[in-house]
Amino acid sequence: MRKRLPLLLFALALLAALIYGFLPGPVPVDAATIGRGRLAITVDEEGKTRVRERYVVSTPVAGHARRIDLKVGDAIAAGQAVATIEPARSASLDPRVRAQAGAQAQAARAAVQAARDTVAAAAAEERLAQQELARAEALFKDHFVAQAAVDQARSRHQAAQANRQSTQQNAKVAEYQLAAAQATLMGAGQPAGGDSVRVIAPVAGRVLGVPHESEGAVQAGQALVEIGNADSLEVVVEVLSTAAVKIGPGTPVRLDRWGGEPSLDAVVRVVEPAGFTKVSALGVEEQRVRVVADIVTPRPVWSKLADGYRVEASFVVWEGADVLLAPTSALFRHGQDWALFVIADGRARLRPVKLGQRGGLSAQVLEGLKAGEVVIARPDDRVADGVRVEPR
Repeated sequence: MRKRLPLLLFALALLAALIYGFLPGPVPVDAATIGRGRLAITVDEEGKTRVRERYVVSTPVAGHARRIDLKVGDAIAAGQAVATIEPARSASLDPRVRAQAGAQAQAARAAVQAARDTVAAAAAEERLAQQELARAEALFKDHFVAQAAVDQARSRHQAAQANRQSTQQNAKVAEYQLAAAQATLMGAGQPAGGDSVRVIAPVAGRVLGVPHESEGAVQAGQALVEIGNADSLEVVVEVLSTAAVKIGPGTPVRLDRWGGEPSLDAVVRVVEPAGFTKVSALGVEEQRVRVVADIVTPRPVWSKLADGYRVEASFVVWEGADVLLAPTSALFRHGQDWALFVIADGRARLRPVKLGQRGGLSAQVLEGLKAGEVVIARPDDRVADGVRVEPR
């Protein structure tokens, strides 16, 4: 036995080494620690900028237009002549056309009066909104109303101001259209070398396009120059109709990849009530809805943005500042519920959880986890309940 004892011990040690070598080792996994943080659920789509107020200056009468020297990007002052329309080379205005011009002048006078009435109504609305804002601010100082009431009153006041300014611009357009109609009557009946009609800009802005640049014959109502205020930009985004139902006026928007830094802030002004069908790049028909948002970031930050520029818009439809977060890659379906694997004492433990909002990378955990626990970020088919694991 004394001679065989060393051999027996060696055989036992070799057997134990073989058994240990064939035992399954811990599965290497990626681990993530559960913590609290901010979660935002967004709808991401591409959009483009658009000048909010666009004016197409057209010729009031048929005739022969001189060459337009304006170029895209040139500054235009209100009342500046943008084109000159000479009488038609073949004949001057006949009595029928003269009568039509007189009727147009009468219609323009009525339009001017209607526009002035609209300006008066908008001014009254602005005064009422200003009074409501003053009352809300006074009540807020006495702690009778919340800050939200003051913000709503200020928003209504700003909207009333914008509406009043817009009606004033429309009134100016009507006045200039009246002047153009009257100028048509002044030039009626003149020969080819007689008086010309000067087409003037209704508002100040910049030239966005020159549809008719070369000299030649034009028809009444033909577009000559397109003018707009490049500083009043809005963002137009076409979103899926299933996502548009989650977006409403006042929804915050983050604009990324617009060509500069940092991201721009915007607010949804209107979700158009009618959708349209659009074919995607993959040939799939989609129902989309246009959403219009106003940029609220100060103008100097995005001063180089102009009409028709591309942006990427993220509509924040839900946001939580302090929520319990878990990586979405760790979650999987377990029956009708969600579950994940928690690392406890070196082993994977199946843990059902109840989720709230889900984003692209993180999900809100309502029940089943607590901050500080470690979970398996990307479990594979080797991971099961009770399996030994080792974080990489």
